[in-house]
Amino acid sequence: MFDGAVPAAAVFTGPDNRLLYTNNAFTRLFGSRQEGLPAREAFFDTDAYRFLSVLESVRSTGRARQVIGRRRTDPDAGEQAQHFVYTCTPVTTVEGPGVLALAMDTTTESADGRRYEALVKAIAHMVWVKHADGTIEETVPGWEQLTGTSRPSGRLDSVYLHVHPRDRKGLKADWEGGATPDASGVIQSDYRLRAADGTFRHVTTRAVPVDPGEPETDWIAATVDVEDSWNRQLRDRLLVKVASASGESLPEAFAEVVQVIVPELADYCVILLLSYDDWPPPDHAEVTARRVAAASRPGLPAPPALRGQSLPVTGELRDLLIRHVPRTFPLAPAGPVPPGLVPAVTERWLTVAKATSMTLIPLTVDDIALGYAVTVTSGDTPTPGTSEVSLLREVLHQAQRPIRKVLDLQQARRIALGLQRAHLTEPPSVPGATLAARYQPAGSDSEIGGDWYDAFTLPDDTLVLDIGDVAGHDLTAATAMTQMRSMLRALAYAGGPDATPAETLARLDETAEGLATAAFATAVHATLHRRVDGTWRFTWSNAGHPPPLVIPANGDAHHLDAQADLPLCVLPGPGRTNHTHVLHPGDTLLLYTDGLVETPSSSLDTGLSRLATEATLCRDQPLPDLLRVLQGLSDQRDDTAMIALRIAPAPAGNSSPE
Repeated sequence: MFDGAVPAAAVFTGPDNRLLYTNNAFTRLFGSRQEGLPAREAFFDTDAYRFLSVLESVRSTGRARQVIGRRRTDPDAGEQAQHFVYTCTPVTTVEGPGVLALAMDTTTESADGRRYEALVKAIAHMVWVKHADGTIEETVPGWEQLTGTSRPSGRLDSVYLHVHPRDRKGLKADWEGGATPDASGVIQSDYRLRAADGTFRHVTTRAVPVDPGEPETDWIAATVDVEDSWNRQLRDRLLVKVASASGESLPEAFAEVVQVIVPELADYCVILLLSYDDWPPPDHAEVTARRVAAASRPGLPAPPALRGQSLPVTGELRDLLIRHVPRTFPLAPAGPVPPGLVPAVTERWLTVAKATSMTLIPLTVDDIALGYAVTVTSGDTPTPGTSEVSLLREVLHQAQRPIRKVLDLQQARRIALGLQRAHLTEPPSVPGATLAARYQPAGSDSEIGGDWYDAFTLPDDTLVLDIGDVAGHDLTAATAMTQMRSMLRALAYAGGPDATPAETLARLDETAEGLATAAFATAVHATLHRRVDGTWRFTWSNAGHPPPLVIPANGDAHHLDAQADLPLCVLPGPGRTNHTHVLHPGDTLLLYTDGLVETPSSSLDTGLSRLATEATLCRDQPLPDLLRVLQGLSDQRDDTAMIALRIAPAPAGNSSPE
């Protein structure tokens, strides 16, 4: 019955397991065997002892056995078996009790298995099986090498214990929540696994079902350590983001930087800038560090408001900044914070947030110490290791490019402000009146305006007042402002008291056009003559500028709404107009630039009305105080210049003529 069977078959009988029968398949796999001989003589191969012992065991015990074997009797016979599985079963033959041996060639399957095992060893850190009953089994070792602990056994809970606490929920959802495979039938899980040195490394596990479509099936999974590639991708992504920071001031630029760091590299980050430009400072120098930007990850308390948060730079903090070396301080959750490193309000936040570590990283640009960054871990976030701190340093170093841009703008702004303040001198003292002026730069560190004021007297004691604004917000505008102011002063002085404001502005317009001094500017040029009755004749010409404001000694403030001429540097040639108004004792005249009355949220008319109302309420204030109060009307988006003249009150008992 076995002559044409696919399995190899042999029958043994008697106490010496005499070979009674073999079929053709047996001969092909194991070579020709002489029937009638005891098994020990028919199977004389040196490695046949195992087969012989199985035969004896089955004959003596009466229990069947299955064995996986590997052998080849003739190395030159390619058709013989290299790998096989055989079963020995008790049977009854015509000669009495015996044993039936059936064998199947598994050489091809074994070769495929060896190739697969070699493949996964080459491409994966470890390979394991998740059985249908939820138990797991590692088939290609790697767990112990990565984690430093014995390989997991039993259910997946033994794996979860080594997974980062924040990744456990997602991994459980993948494996126990029945995640949907992708189009290729693969489920991929990315998570962090605790390594032998206590740090967490990023790994990825890809798993495929053995029997796709079956609800109860084993899964084959390969887990690969991807920490290095993950770090490279994270590094590249963060460096690109931080290099694109576009803040126009240091606080704005660093506000973008902390958003890059949190939550990718830290749970919280705060930037503190130093009050001292040169570093290291002299030992006696008093240096403070002020909070300018902060961010915390979702789930933690919001950072404290950035108001008045500074601390003196002394001791350990000073040494850290001089050495330019980061330092990490482990913290006990809700415990004390090392003193002198962060402002008190930050110390309180760290306690409330249950911080577990604090890393201080100096911030330098071109060897200039700007301040330092403080990054914090909290809760179950591990303390940063050497690689994490190195990445933090690199990200902050990459921020040098946008920070340097801001510093260059600040330097240009300081130069421009220096130019402006060098020309915006104190008004002169004049008999019968008082003068006050005020200049306020824009609130943005990048804005450099072209506003100016001027006041001087001619040889005949005629008082000249000027207010002007060159278009633009850069160093070019500031430079043009100094030129326009100087030219106007020179032309007015050269023209003398006989030149009207309109004539002087016309000459300025022609000169500025010929010398290409500015592209666009507005100005009010005025002369004031004191009269014997105590009044002053105010004559002015307006080149596209906001109108002068008069604050009477009694009555409401009002603008002198004479029609303004074209701005300067637009169309030289057309005549300009003179306007005249009489100022009485106690009256106040205010000239100002548009930064005081123009805002994006309201019309110019609204701004002018608000200025008149506020000036009326504050008219009894001394001039410097009046200008300070009026400055509060500006939204600080633009520069503001103001110059005010107050006529001396009439002596008691006298009244000025109308």
